[in-house]
Amino acid sequence: MATTTHSHAVQPQQVEQYLSGLSQYNVGPLWKFLRQALTPEPRSQAKPFLWRWHELRPQLLRAGELVSAAEAERRVLMLLNPGLEGRIATTHTLYGGLQLILPGEVAATHRHTPNALRFIMEGEGAYTVVDGEKMTMSFGDFVLTPNWTWHDHGSEASGPVVWLDGLDIPLATLLEGIFFEPYPDEAQAHTKPLNNSVAEYGKSGLLPTWQRFTGAHSPLLKYAWKDAREAVASLSSAAESPCDGAILEYVNPINGGPSLATMASFLQKLKPGQKTETHRHSVSAIYLAVEGHGRTLIEDKAYDWSPGDVFALPTWCWHAHENLSATEDAVLFSFNDAPVMKAFNWSREQTR
Repeated sequence: MATTTHSHAVQPQQVEQYLSGLSQYNVGPLWKFLRQALTPEPRSQAKPFLWRWHELRPQLLRAGELVSAAEAERRVLMLLNPGLEGRIATTHTLYGGLQLILPGEVAATHRHTPNALRFIMEGEGAYTVVDGEKMTMSFGDFVLTPNWTWHDHGSEASGPVVWLDGLDIPLATLLEGIFFEPYPDEAQAHTKPLNNSVAEYGKSGLLPTWQRFTGAHSPLLKYAWKDAREAVASLSSAAESPCDGAILEYVNPINGGPSLATMASFLQKLKPGQKTETHRHSVSAIYLAVEGHGRTLIEDKAYDWSPGDVFALPTWCWHAHENLSATEDAVLFSFNDAPVMKAFNWSREQTR
């Protein structure tokens, strides 16, 4: 193939004039932005950040005094990443928020395409109804609201109930896949037995043989705190991760896959004084401190956490966890976007 050469020297002003005129055609020169678009490794705009429970709890309770559940539909304080200004996002793909429901309230029924999960942080006596199944919610319970399922929340408690919401709203927004629909009535009918999915799929290693569930999400909609806490506490040291300690995933009991199609969720325990090895991965995550006091180093900056604190871990950030107590376990709940990254073969992990 012949190589073309310039018959005369090109002047810089000619190049600039040419480039400045391209915008009228709605095109641009890739050669000017190639290295910006194709980076050697991910460069997230999201920043590591920690939201402190002792600061946000009073703000959440104040919202309960000022705004009713009927007015708000969902009384939630969004956890907004300072590096993603203008976006409803905690990481580039994940959203987290703190939701409050007060005694006697009902958060109206609706459905949407983003998947949602809940981890109960405080209180008991509240409930969620998903497609006619009412599920009781107490501290530490992990509850699913799969995409396009009718769901409402209510409280039969004597005090406030708070949970961490997790949704894939930023991802769904980017893909322009958001649909939303309100239910005709405030609450939906309860068409299934109480905690029905727990009765059918909540016994580890045992599954019903008739009419087995075939959906993309887990058929088990509530994972009880008692079961999860006992499981992570009794995990053999031989099964521990050097980078995460004793860690278990809330999986789909049918196929062992993630509980939701776009988000994987985990419970991990750090022994007294334990320090994990440093690693990074091409998934972003949101963590909730459930028990104990610890520290997570993210890009060599320390984020000290206590129960109720939430922190964001952007993609491809070096991080390690440490239990600061010499006598008590520390427990973290987390969810991440690993199912999406694995589906596209974009998942990477590296130890330091």
